[in-house]
Amino acid sequence: MSNGNPDQSRGPAGQLLASVRGLLATAVEIGRTRLELLSVELQEEVHRTAGMLVLGLVAVLAASMGVLFAGLAVIFAFWDTHRILASVLVTGAFFLVAVVAALRLRSRLQSRPPFLQGTLAELEHDESRLRNTST
Repeated sequence: MSNGNPDQSRGPAGQLLASVRGLLATAVEIGRTRLELLSVELQEEVHRTAGMLVLGLVAVLAASMGVLFAGLAVIFAFWDTHRILASVLVTGAFFLVAVVAALRLRSRLQSRPPFLQGTLAELEHDESRLRNTST
């Protein structure tokens, strides 16, 4: 008796059920897309954070070495002439590395994008689209 679409043979209830299934499939697809975006953003944030931690570690290590050599420079100040110059130059080099690393770290911290910016923007876009279609 049914020679058309299977949903038409079930009547309005079958069509409603098919619409609900389609709506749920769309909702699941939207959720999956948002989770994929969230995953990508989390990976990017982990990489940025790891880079900043490495720069911070370099800054701390270089500053520590600078302090060590500054102490050696004071000790060598009481020895012969050229040892002082060598100690001061090495100390200055380590302090220079520490300052450059610290400035790069500060620059990266100030220029990083807000956490989960893309995901939040897409969710806001979804919300505005849903509000506009329901009115």
